[in-house]
This record gives sequence, structure tokens and C-alpha cells, in this order.
Amino acid sequence: MNKPNVVWITGASSGIGEALAVQYASAGSSLVLSARQQTELERVREVCVEQGAFADSIMVLPLDVTKFDSMPVAVDAVVRKFGSVDILINNAGISQRSLFVDTDISVYQTIFAVDVMGPIALTKLVLPIMLNKGKGHIVVTSSIAGKMGVPYRTGYCAAKHAVIGFFDSLRAELHDTGVQVSCILPGFVRTGISEQAVTGDGSVFGVTDVNIQGGMDPNECARQIIRNLDKGKSEFSVSQGMEKHALWLNRAFPGLIRKMSHKFGKPE
Repeated sequence: MNKPNVVWITGASSGIGEALAVQYASAGSSLVLSARQQTELERVREVCVEQGAFADSIMVLPLDVTKFDSMPVAVDAVVRKFGSVDILINNAGISQRSLFVDTDISVYQTIFAVDVMGPIALTKLVLPIMLNKGKGHIVVTSSIAGKMGVPYRTGYCAAKHAVIGFFDSLRAELHDTGVQVSCILPGFVRTGISEQAVTGDGSVFGVTDVNIQGGMDPNECARQIIRNLDKGKSEFSVSQGMEKHALWLNRAFPGLIRKMSHKFGKPE
């Protein structure tokens, strides 16, 4: 693993974000850990310290990515402590488990605020720091669902498609600036994403999907993510099992996948 100086991770209180934090900390990177729950961020910080990180090299910075007005203060705090940001990993996200006909429009607004506008807003503030020093790496966690649609996730799939489109365009704008842009496309990973997903009325789903239960270990997912980021890959999937083949099957046999898509994604 390459050792970036400062890595800022949103959604760092659990799952993929926590696993990334621990591995970057083990490599000696300075970290900014952001999510809404400070208690959980403090827990992750302690895990990082147990893995050999220095306590003063880890900044716990609670942040709600839908509260755009609070972001300038957060960015200023990071710059005051560390001077810059080398890698920004926009990992905070929320999923969905509901049919379109049963879903309030406010639920779609929430999903887009967290999964799309949050990464855009934070990147908007961090990017000038990277441009000023002529290097940096902007990362966003999309999903295999950002390349294909499945039932019960209309809002989630739309949001994950949207971040790929936005950051693809940003990558083109940043050509020759020294700032890289990468999109991560995870498959099923053993995290709380389905348990914390929203239903049609905005309530929490509260159940872990069978596919999530049998998904990739988040630590292995983090290892693969970091390995691909170190290689400078602009877009890559991290998956195992059948979903590992979903992207190339969708490209090679789109008609077949569309016929079968109604079988995918139903909550169990």
C-alpha cells in the first residue's frame, strides 16, 4: 500500500468506511473520520490506535453530508490540523428497500441528498486544496447498482448511476491537473447497508438481506479498494460470487439481464 499523508473518509463509522480507516491507519496515514455518530467514530479511532496508529494522527470530525452549510467549517478544521487532504473518500451512503409505487417523494430526496449531493458538496470544497498543490485523489463509493437497475432500489440505483456520471465528468475536467478521480463499485459486502436502508415511508428497513449476509468481508473489500486506488484505477468493481460477473454480463447480454432483473433485489 502506498502511504498517502492525509485520508478523509466519510461514512467511517462502520462497514467499508471503518475497514478502510483501519487499513490506512495501519499503513501510517493520518486520518479524518467523518459520519454522523461521534460515539461510533471514537470507537473506530480506538481500533485504529490499537492497530498502531498514533492517536494525534486521527481526527474525529462528525459530519452530516446533507448539512451543506456545515461543510466549510469542517474543511477549515481539517486544513488547520493537517494542512491538506491527499485522498477524499466519499463513502457515506444510504440504500432503499421499497417499490416505487409505495415510496414517498421525500425518500428519494433523502437518498439523493446523502448519496449524490453530499459527495458533490464536499468535493467542491476539498478539490481547490488539491488543485493548489497539483495532486490529490477524489474517490466516491458507487455500486454495481450504479450500472444496472434492480427492483426495490429505484432511488438507490438512480443515485449510484448519478455519482458515476458526475465523477466521470469531473475526471475529464481534471485531466492533466494531477488530481485523480476514482469510482468504486462494490457488490454485496457484509455491512449494515440493508439494515439501515429506508423503506417507502422513510422508516428504517431493519433487516439484513440474505445476499448481504453472504457477502464479501469488509476488510477484504477494503484491501481490494486500496490496491486498486494505489494503481490509479479510475473505476473498478469489488465483488465476489455471481455479482462479480454482473457488469460484463450486462455489457455482453443486456437484453438477457433486463429480462432477468425482476428476480434481483427483492428483500428477503
